[in-house]
Amino acid sequence: MQMNTPPRSTIRLTRRGRIALIATGAVVAGTAVAVPLLTLADDDEEKPTTLVIPEGWRASQVYTAVDKALALPAGTTRKSLDKARLKLPNDAEGNPEGYLYPATYPLQEQSTPEQLLSLMVDTANKKFNGAPIAAGAQRNAMNVYQAVTIASIVQAEAATKEDMGKVARVVFNRLERGMPLQMDSTLNYALNRTTLNTTVSDTRIDSPYNSYQRMGLPPTPIDNPGEEAVRAAINPTPGDWLYFVTVKPGDTRFTADYAEHQRNVAEFNARQRSASPTRG
Repeated sequence: MQMNTPPRSTIRLTRRGRIALIATGAVVAGTAVAVPLLTLADDDEEKPTTLVIPEGWRASQVYTAVDKALALPAGTTRKSLDKARLKLPNDAEGNPEGYLYPATYPLQEQSTPEQLLSLMVDTANKKFNGAPIAAGAQRNAMNVYQAVTIASIVQAEAATKEDMGKVARVVFNRLERGMPLQMDSTLNYALNRTTLNTTVSDTRIDSPYNSYQRMGLPPTPIDNPGEEAVRAAINPTPGDWLYFVTVKPGDTRFTADYAEHQRNVAEFNARQRSASPTRG
């Protein structure tokens, strides 16, 4: 059932894309785990021997990193997608966003973009299609690709690992109530940016990733989430929250009450103003 929400002209997101009264949002780059999939090349110390893909990186960032690691012209890895024959879900329609698994990948002398991208996707499939994740997605009445999409939002929005389950719950609660997600992280993805400032004009862009204007999940993940974000997506913390705002580092407040949320946002705004340099 559709639930009434405050006018979109008054709802924005806070510093990490949390549903609030001001517009902000950021993509989080976290840690990476080691995946011993390639043989190290020790004969040339000047060349990189590993490629680190942090949690929360977008596919575009991964492509750039691969180009640099392999000393290839910019754009080479992106152009190699068709040749890579990646084993992606049908829902992905050939777009590897969400499936370039964050990890540390050893490099060898003859590594190619196709090999590295395939390794990332194969690692994601092993992680995501295993019993815990696949069963968890089914338990929440969604497929694995949808779970990864939610996880990508959680990865971008959560200020801490402890907040991930609560952010996931906000996503579920808003979807179940027929409310738009209104996440700035999806807008930033549509606009190919990471910013703390989102305008009313931004919320009116014509994009399937505009979660102010479009209902439901975005058509693809918006970054490549790590294991903790995926687990949060299939095991959201119990709660009735519909809004959240990070008032200060380490203090993210979740609530189902819009008036309470307004007070939290007002406190956030007051802190932002006091932290701003005074103009002479």
